[in-house]
Amino acid sequence: MGIVIKKASRISELPPYLFAEIDRRKRDALGRGVDLIDLGIGDPDIPTPPVIVEKLIESASKPVNHRYPNSLGMAEFRDAVANWYQRRFNVKLDAGKEVVSLIGSKEGIGNMAVAFVEPGDIVLVASPCYPVYHIGTAFNGGKIYFLPLKKQNQFLPDLDSIPAEVAKQAKLLWINYPNNPTAAVADKEFFKKVVDFANKNNVIICHDAAYTEMGYDGYRPMSFLEVDGAKEVAIEFHSLSKTFNMTGWRIGMAVGNADLVGGLAQAKSNLDSGIFQAVQEAGIEALKLGDSIVEPSRAIYQERRDILVDGLRTAGLECEKPRATFYVWVAAPKGLSSADFTTKLLEEAGVVTTPGNGFGAAGEGYVRFTVCVSKERLKEVAERIRRVKL
Repeated sequence: MGIVIKKASRISELPPYLFAEIDRRKRDALGRGVDLIDLGIGDPDIPTPPVIVEKLIESASKPVNHRYPNSLGMAEFRDAVANWYQRRFNVKLDAGKEVVSLIGSKEGIGNMAVAFVEPGDIVLVASPCYPVYHIGTAFNGGKIYFLPLKKQNQFLPDLDSIPAEVAKQAKLLWINYPNNPTAAVADKEFFKKVVDFANKNNVIICHDAAYTEMGYDGYRPMSFLEVDGAKEVAIEFHSLSKTFNMTGWRIGMAVGNADLVGGLAQAKSNLDSGIFQAVQEAGIEALKLGDSIVEPSRAIYQERRDILVDGLRTAGLECEKPRATFYVWVAAPKGLSSADFTTKLLEEAGVVTTPGNGFGAAGEGYVRFTVCVSKERLKEVAERIRRVKL
């Protein structure tokens, strides 16, 4: 007869995970024989640089790497992170206290709430956003207060709009620049305002910096930690995924305030056993080589960005040319919702995109495209969309 299986309410109350729903729709279309061009998920199609793969192969053969790793991360990996931050951002980090390895930054973002959010705590989330910021909060009993990112504010949250009683009760603030999904960027002036807000309201700042290495036309996005006083209030999440085309390798890092990094490390030590050391050794190689292996990818993405944006504009769609990320944030044609536009593109053009409202209510009216396919396919995207009646 079996037992009655009931999921925890934290699972049952979740909306369908955005990318899982997109996968379902893709499978349906593929089952009908549609030639899909998938611009839905930000997963680099460019292979990991061969020098990193070769380092993994070499390191995987060492028996010392076959045992449990340290959940904090190898000292050598944390040193490599600190050295990279010094070279890239001129940010000095104590590798022993201000760096922790992550099994991809997604894991660290989720565990930040485990470490710091009590039931009932308010967490401020700039939205539309990567869903894990608020899902991690919800899983741990926190209350979410969304800060809408609007075009008229350059997709930066209006911190002055937060009611004083909400700001004073807030525990964390999640921001992400360069931004997913809007591709917006932030400058030093905005980051200074965030530091001031944190100090005034005793709020922990969590900055997701996963896209700092995907800057174009000579633009180099900054780390939040470059701002004076940031390290006293903030933790920054970074990843080798987008930087080195290593999404499947699951390796990232959190850096910044020692108490925040230490709290996250403490939560992780009770929940995971760290990253396979061979992957960490390959990550060390990647961080040492830095820009020399990132620049070729950056050039490819920039060319693709230009092809896609120019093509979409020719097809009559409204979008900015992003300075960073491999996303293009496109306004839905008048009269179409985000979901309507996404469905129309899939059904009538065979082009997979992501509805903006899937990242939060403030994303309604937009659709996110990625540039994670070849330039030939991106040219075809514009051709297909031009044939669709919008």
